[in-house]
Amino acid sequence: MANAEHRGRPEEAFGATAVGGTRTRLHTVRLGLWLLAAVLAVRQVAAVLTTPRGERLTDLETWFGHDGVLQVSGSLYDSTRFTGTPFSGLVLKPLSRSAAQALGWGWTFGTLLLVVALGLVAARALPQPVGRRTALLAAPVAISLLVLSLPVRNTLWLGQTSIIPVLLVLLGCFVARGQRAGGVLIGVAAALQPTLLLFAPLLWFTGRRRAAAASGVAFAAGTALAWAAMPQDSYTYWVHHMAGVGLGGRADDLANQSLHGALLRLGLEGPVEIGLFLLLGAAVVTLGLRRAVRYAHDGQLLLAVAITGCTAITVSPTAWRHQLLWVLLALVGTVGRRASDRLLWPVAVVLVMTLPAQMILPNVAALHTVRDNAVLLAALAAATVIPFLSRTSPYFQSPVPTQYAPPVPTRFRHVPLLPFLRRVLSRPNLLLELLLIRVTYAAYSRVRLAATGGRERAEEHAHQILDLERALHLDIEHAVNHAVVKIDWLRHFFDFYYTSFHFLVPLTVLGLLYWRRPVDYRWARASLGFATLLALIGFWLYPLAPPRLMPNLGIIDTVHGVQDFSKPDYGTLTALTNQYAAMPSLHFGWSLWCGAVIAIIAPKLWMKALGLLHPLFTVAAIVATGNHWVLDAAGGALVVAAGFGLTHLFQGPRARTAVTAATGTEGAAAVPQQAVHPERSAGTERAAKPDQDVRAERAERGESPEPAEKERA
Repeated sequence: MANAEHRGRPEEAFGATAVGGTRTRLHTVRLGLWLLAAVLAVRQVAAVLTTPRGERLTDLETWFGHDGVLQVSGSLYDSTRFTGTPFSGLVLKPLSRSAAQALGWGWTFGTLLLVVALGLVAARALPQPVGRRTALLAAPVAISLLVLSLPVRNTLWLGQTSIIPVLLVLLGCFVARGQRAGGVLIGVAAALQPTLLLFAPLLWFTGRRRAAAASGVAFAAGTALAWAAMPQDSYTYWVHHMAGVGLGGRADDLANQSLHGALLRLGLEGPVEIGLFLLLGAAVVTLGLRRAVRYAHDGQLLLAVAITGCTAITVSPTAWRHQLLWVLLALVGTVGRRASDRLLWPVAVVLVMTLPAQMILPNVAALHTVRDNAVLLAALAAATVIPFLSRTSPYFQSPVPTQYAPPVPTRFRHVPLLPFLRRVLSRPNLLLELLLIRVTYAAYSRVRLAATGGRERAEEHAHQILDLERALHLDIEHAVNHAVVKIDWLRHFFDFYYTSFHFLVPLTVLGLLYWRRPVDYRWARASLGFATLLALIGFWLYPLAPPRLMPNLGIIDTVHGVQDFSKPDYGTLTALTNQYAAMPSLHFGWSLWCGAVIAIIAPKLWMKALGLLHPLFTVAAIVATGNHWVLDAAGGALVVAAGFGLTHLFQGPRARTAVTAATGTEGAAAVPQQAVHPERSAGTERAAKPDQDVRAERAERGESPEPAEKERA
C-alpha cells in the first residue's frame, strides 16, 4: 500500500476489500505500538520512582543541597542552612519531605511528557513524501525508541534537563511560526547547551537568516541575564573553566562521548591534546555543516538537524550520555541502494543507543577502543561519512529489490505472521548479520547466567535424571568417565574437543553457508536460533547439576579440575557461566545442528559422513568429561528437531526445496522473473535459458540467474 502511494497508483487497483484489510491491519499494528510505547513508559517511570530516594534523581538532589534539612536525621540545626524555630521545623519538615517527593514525581512525569512531545515532533518532521504506513506508525515507534534509549533512561534516572535543548531545537525548526520565533527557541537551547550555536550557521546557509540572527540574539540575551544575576558563577563557567570545560565529572570518563574525552582516553594530554582536538573539531564542524546544509536543501531538514546535533556533541568538550539523543535522530537518513542493506544503519544506531557497548562488541582487547567510544563513533560517522541518499537519487524510493522464492501452497496460512515471511534468495548484509549474531549471543549469555535455580534444586533434578537413566539402563557416565581418564591421550583429545569445537564448528558452518549457500543460510540460521531459544527455556525451567558437580558420585572433572563441593558456587567459574544450564545440552544440540545441516546440504557423500561425525564425537566428549548426562544430549536433539520444525512452520520448506516443488525443476534458476521479482509486470517475464545448471549454481550463491538482465533493469 505504501508503494502504491509513492508511485501514484489508485487504491482501486487493489480492490476495495484488499485496501480495507490493509487499513485494518495498519490500525491494529498502530494500536499495538501505542500500547507498547505506553508499557515501556510506565516501566521506565516505575523503575525510577520505586528506587530508594538517595539512589534516583541524584542531579535533582543538588537543588536541595548535600547538607539540607531533608538530609538531616538528627537535630534540625545539624543542617547549616536551617535558621528557623524548632516549632517551624516540627511543622515544616514533614511538608518539605512531601514537597520534595512531589517534585520528584512531577519532574519524572514532566520528563516523560517532554519525551512524548519530542517523538511527536520528530514523526511530524519526517521528509516527504511519507506513505500511509509510515505516517500511522512513525509516532509510536519514535516514542518507544526514545523511551528505550540510554540518554532518556539516564535523564529519567538522574533528573537531568538534556531533553529540553533537543526539543527546543525541533520546535524552532518544525513547529514555531515565523523565523524569529524559531530562532529564539534555538537560541534558548544554545544558552542551555552552548555547542548548539552550530544551528545558527545551519539556519544562515539554508536561507533562514532572520532565524539565525534571532538565535544569536537570544543566546546572548540569556547568557547576559545569567551573568547579571550570578556574576561569580558566570565568571567561573565562561572564563575560569572556558565555557564549562572541566566542570562535572572527569573529562576522560567513558560517559564523556566527545572527541575531547576520546583523546584523553587514548593517553593524549596537555597542549598536544588541545591542539589536536581543535584541529579535528574544526574539520568535523566544516564537514558536518556542509553535509547538513546539503541535506536541508534536499528537503531532508530533520536529517540536517540530526547531523548538526551529532556534530555539536562530537566537538563539545563534554558530551555526557544523557546529551546524546541527536544520534538517535539520525535514524531518519536513508542508507543503501539495495533493499537488503536498508536496515543496517537504523539497526546499528538503535543498538548503540539502547544497549551497553559490551553487548554489541565482544570483550577483545583490540576492540576496547571502539567499544569505549561506540556512541562517539556513531555520531562522528553520521556527521561526516555515512552516505545518506539524496531524495533525487533513483534508489531513495525504489531500492534494488530483494529476490524472493515463490510462495509455497502448503504453508500454514492460519498463523498470522506467515503471509509476511517470504524466503529470501539473496545474500543478507554481512555487517547486519554480525551485529545480529553478537547481540543475540550476548542476550543468550545473560539469560543463561541468570537462570541458575539454586544448588539444591539442580541436584534434586540431577538425581531425577540419574534415576531415569538407571531405569532405562543408560547410566554410563561413571564408566565412560573413568575409562577415558585412564588413557591420557584420549582424555586430552576429549578435553580439547569439548572446549574448542563448541563455537568454532557452528560459526564455520554459518560462514560457509553465507559465502557459498546464502539461500540455505537464512533457513539454517533460523533453525539454530529457535533451538537456542527453546534451550534457554529449558535452562530456566529445569536447572540441572551436571555429573561433575554431583557430590559422592565419583565423576572426575577432566576439563575444569577438582571441584570444592564445600563451596556453593564452586569457585570463580560460576561468575562466568551458569553451571546448571545442562538440560538440554547445547554442546550436543549445536553439534547435531551442524551435522544435520551438512548432511542435508553437502553435495558429496563423504562430506555428509564427515559432518555427522561431529555430533558423535561431541556426545562422547560431553559424557567422558563429566559435563553432561546422556539424557542431556537427548534434550539437545529434541530442541534441534523443534528448531527445524518451527522454521518450517513459520517460513515454509527450505528455499531450494520450495523452488523445486513450485517449478518442477532442480534449483532456483528456473524461477520466472515475475516470481523472483513480484514487482515486475507480467510483460517482462522471460523464458528460462537452457543452461539450467549454471543458473542454478549462481542462484545458490545468491547471485542473479540473469546478471545481464538485472543490469539492464
